[in-house]
Amino acid sequence: MTDSSGPPFRADHVGSLLRPQALLDARARAAAGEIDADELRSTEDAAIADVVRMQQDVGLRTATDGEFRRASWHMDFIYAIDGITKVTGEDIVVHFRNADGTIDYTPAGLHVDGPLSIDEPVFGRDLEFLQSRVTDAQTAKLTIPSPSMVHYRGGAAAIDPAVYPDEDAFWDALSAAYAQQVRGVAELGCRYLQLDDTSLAYLNDPAQRAELAAQGRDAEHQHERYIRQINAALAGRPEGLTVTTHMCRGNFRSSWVAEGGYDFVAEALFGGLEVDGFFLEYDDARSGGFEPLRFVPPGKRVVLGLVTTKRPQLESKDDLKRRIEEASRFVPLEQLALSPQCGFSSTVEGNALTRDEQVAKLALVVEVAQEVWGYA
Repeated sequence: MTDSSGPPFRADHVGSLLRPQALLDARARAAAGEIDADELRSTEDAAIADVVRMQQDVGLRTATDGEFRRASWHMDFIYAIDGITKVTGEDIVVHFRNADGTIDYTPAGLHVDGPLSIDEPVFGRDLEFLQSRVTDAQTAKLTIPSPSMVHYRGGAAAIDPAVYPDEDAFWDALSAAYAQQVRGVAELGCRYLQLDDTSLAYLNDPAQRAELAAQGRDAEHQHERYIRQINAALAGRPEGLTVTTHMCRGNFRSSWVAEGGYDFVAEALFGGLEVDGFFLEYDDARSGGFEPLRFVPPGKRVVLGLVTTKRPQLESKDDLKRRIEEASRFVPLEQLALSPQCGFSSTVEGNALTRDEQVAKLALVVEVAQEVWGYA
């Protein structure tokens, strides 16, 4: 049997995949000026064709390009929005944590210094290549950062008041730009779009809310603004386009940023965000319990991220089935699905596991889905 209900599928995955060494080498050679953009893209094309086959071989109905053409899951997209400039010298240090200590990640900043628009779909050419490589049994999924990600890191301080004198004007323009993106990719044939978001998960962490409050931002209601603006971006989206969101607490070289369950945002988020499904991290105690799922309305799918991408050890099938059963006490089993908790390579560096270990994790997701629901 197969899942005829469409995406998100019973066995799914978030999007990013470990970059093969040949691709990493080509990227380094391109940065050094040893190969041109066309040769780099040819290497990317070959790597993506191979990883699409891998996803088919393990039995996944979802196919992404692994985000192989990006350096990071979100900034490549954000810098491609007209009106946003990459800024160096104003870098924000993000403190990631893992069992061994901390890792500091310092991405470049951004500045909104012009009218926002997306006249040509960002990653449109990449999507078309992916669509040319999937089989009839696969649905190509495009992953992009949510509108919230443009705002969360810098807030009003990153917006030129000469362009947008208040945040309402900025938000209207940003949501309109995202609506352009949604229409544009749908016109290219996209049927599965995912908005990746750390802000809605970070805001569950009291420490993150305290940090925003110290900046003079409305931490207690920030998630409500984000939900409204994502909905504005999706309003009137084309028929036949499934949209999901993935809420992440940070994923960089097997490390994380925030902690806490979904309790703080759950009622507003699950009841108000107008998407078709939610990819949720549930791979450890840091993720909290399943109780917030009681706010998920009928008709929306919850993809339980029970299989971690941060460690190579393979989960027990029995443990995964037990946790799916626990979640079904709060949302019906027919609304649930299974995936890894995050991508395997949110940035080009990737998490601390091998390609074979990644494949084993994805195969496990498919096998458990088949055993629980009768199909993947």
